[in-house]
Parts: sequence; C-alpha cells; structure tokens
Amino acid sequence: MSANDTYQDPLNSRYSSAEMKYLFSPRNRFSTWRQLWIWLAESEKELGLDITDDAIKQMKDHQVIQDDEFKVAAEEEKKRRHDVMAHVHAFGLVAPAASGIIHWGATSCYCTDNADLIFLRDGLDILLPKLATVIEKLSAFAKEYKSLPALAYTHLQPAQLTTVGKRACLWIQDLLKDLKNLERAREDLSRFRGVKGTTGTQASFLQIFNGDHAKVEHLDELVTKKAGFGSAFIISSQTYTRKIDVDVLNALASFGSTCEHIGQAIRLLASFKELEEPFESTQIGSSAMAYKRNPMRSERLCSLGRKLRNLNADASATYAAQWMERTLDDSAIRRMALPQSFLCADASLILLNNIASGMVVYPAIIKKRIDAELPFMATENIIMALVKKGVSRQDAHEEIRVLSHEAGAVVKQQGKDNDLIERIKNTKFFSPIIPELEDLLRPETFIGRCPEQVDSFYQKEVAVALKKYVEAGSLKLQEAAELNV
Repeated sequence: MSANDTYQDPLNSRYSSAEMKYLFSPRNRFSTWRQLWIWLAESEKELGLDITDDAIKQMKDHQVIQDDEFKVAAEEEKKRRHDVMAHVHAFGLVAPAASGIIHWGATSCYCTDNADLIFLRDGLDILLPKLATVIEKLSAFAKEYKSLPALAYTHLQPAQLTTVGKRACLWIQDLLKDLKNLERAREDLSRFRGVKGTTGTQASFLQIFNGDHAKVEHLDELVTKKAGFGSAFIISSQTYTRKIDVDVLNALASFGSTCEHIGQAIRLLASFKELEEPFESTQIGSSAMAYKRNPMRSERLCSLGRKLRNLNADASATYAAQWMERTLDDSAIRRMALPQSFLCADASLILLNNIASGMVVYPAIIKKRIDAELPFMATENIIMALVKKGVSRQDAHEEIRVLSHEAGAVVKQQGKDNDLIERIKNTKFFSPIIPELEDLLRPETFIGRCPEQVDSFYQKEVAVALKKYVEAGSLKLQEAAELNV
C-alpha cells in the first residue's frame, strides 16, 4: 500500500521541520529506548552486577533500530500486546549476549517515560532558539518603523495614532512572555524519572542489589547523569507525574494563542492594505503598489495557533484522570497530544520566521488612512491652540463640534473625503490659528513617545532576554525559514 493510500498528519507531511519530525519519529523513540537500556546495563555493571563487556558492546552496536527490526517488533507486539516487551525481544535478537539482562529490574515506564522526558527537553531546545530568532527579527522590523505614524484602533475604530514599530512591539512583548514560559518549562525538565521500578518504590532494584540502598540510589544517579539530567525525582509512581505534561503543554498553548493573535492582526492590516506578508523571491514587486493578496501565511498561523492553544486540554484531562499509581488511559492520548503540540509549535515558528523576515509596509496607504481620520483627531490640538490665542474654550469647542458633525455627515452619507480642515480654513472664527494649522496636523506630533518606547523596550527587555541566545550563536537571522507548502 502506498503512503498516498493512508491518512497523513498535516503537521508531519506539510508543516513541521525535519528536526522536530525526527525527534518524535519511531526510529528515534525506539532507539532512545535502546539507549536507556544501554545506560541501565552500563550502570548496573559498574555497580557490580554480572553483565559482560560483550553484552554492552552488542547493545551499543545496535543502538539505532534498523528498518527490518521494526517488522520483528510489530509481529511480536501483535502476539504479546505489549510494545516494550516486543522491543526488548527485537533488541535481544540483534544483541544476543545481552538478551538476558536487557531491561533488568525495570518496568515499561523506565523506557517510555524517561524517553518522553528526553523528547520534551530536546523539543524545547529546538523551539527556544527559533522563538528567540523570531523575536529578534520582529525587533529589527520594529526599530526600522519605530517613527512611522499609523492609525491605532480601539474597538477596531480609529483611535489616537501609534507607529508601525510600536505596534510590532506589542507582539514582541507577548512573545517574550512565551519565551519565559518555555524557558521555565525547560528548566523544570532538568529532572529525570530515573530508575524507580514498577510503582516507584525501587523494590526490584533493592532486590537485585541484595538490600543495598546506597547502590540503588547510585544506580539512579548514574543513569540520570548519563541521560544528561541534573537530578532525578525522589518520588514517582509508575510514571513521572503527568503534571509535567500539563505545564509544558500549557506553555505551548499560551504560545499558540499568541500566534493566533499576531496572525489576526496581520490579516486585518493586510485588509487595510497597510501591511502585507513577504513576497516569494519570484514575486517581488514595488512596495509602492498596494493590491489585494490573500494573507495565507497569517491565516495558516491562526489555524495552527488555534489548534495548539487547545491541545493542553488533553494534558490536563489526562493528569486529572490518572488513578493511583498509574492507569493506561494516558497512553494513546499522549502519543498524539505531546508530538502534535511540539510539531504545531514548530510549524508556527517557521511561519512567524518567514513572515517576520520580509513584511512589506505601504507608507502611502498608511498616510492616506491617517489623512482621512486625522482632522477629527486634531480637534483637541486646534481647541488648545485657540485657547492660547485668548479664545474661550467653550466657544472653540462648540464651533468645531458643529463643523465636525457636518464633515462627518459628508463622509458617512455622501461617501466623500473628510473636508473638516477646509471648513475650518473657511470659517472666520478659526483665523487666529490658520497659520499654525499645518503644524497642528503633522502626524508625527500625534505619536507621543513611540520611537523612544521602541528603543527603550529593545534595550531594557528584548536584548536582555536574548543575550544568552546571542552569546550561544543560536540566532539564525540571515535567511527566512522556508515553507514546505
């Protein structure tokens, strides 16, 4: 049967990166199980158990599972209805000298749960530099356009002006929170389930080592160190607590909501023709020509973000439903929810990177939209200028109120341009401030401290948060992430 005859998860076939797909692949999963069995055997040998050098060598020689071994394991699992024991059997066939000591003293969750902790840890190590890169790319965009005035919106109605760069900082600020959330989740993943036995009591290992508690503790420490973790949980049940899954997926879900939020903003700005997603290399045109183009990247970002922000419900429900030391209703759902969350987050970061690498801004359209609304926004400035000339504020307010309503009617009822400024120029009452009118209407006087805020934000928050990624050389800023489709 061809792969085209079976369902393909789009996260795998269309959206995610090769490195993230490999992390959660069957080959990496079962090869990691084998690595865990090697670490266990090595440590047990170091502590005096009768395990030969040949056994260790054969295990190491076959640590990476080969294609033909998948079929062997599948046939065994069909008979035994137990995936771990099926792979113990398959590993033993290629490492016969070790067949009697593979998985010695362990329970299935020694493989499955410790491997999952490794995948969660390594998955976050893949995501974090990608997120830091997106933040730096958006920061470059924010600094470039920190002084370009643009309409701000409250209730999706034109409000006081902002700048294109200041608005981008709102997105960056939320992404910094996501960075912190993921870093915190990564820090929590410094602890390993380790070597705990069937219900977390280490009874089987205490028996193997003839009641020697020190050796059992040392075994736990040795395997934990080999796996690259700082320490192991002192307390566990058969599994590591599923609360870990909840915390990790909550952080990823929060990032998903940020993705949808940013994607929607870009889609709205694209509909206003103020901003567009980057063109492909073969489609670059003049940035002065604003024309309709479907924001498919941002729409996809919203779609993936929506999926991601709901996957944490699987983790919290699974944690809440765990009975006593463990029930197996956590198995099938975790096989889907954990990889999907990471693949979805990875795909979203690829999109964000691609978008941030070449957003197109249309200053002429932005100015046109400002010009249509600025006369109304400038009324307070005009009133204040009249007051400085000795005119009553109440009289100035009434005069401009009447003209504003007249101009508003022209815009809304006749579909014509806003003519408030022309009305003001043609009304004798406003003659004292006519020479100042042009200055009172300059958009840059309505943006407050936006440029200064952008610079301060980058220096005091963004640069500090990204410092370790810069020092590690993990930011990839020179090229845009490629989309598969």
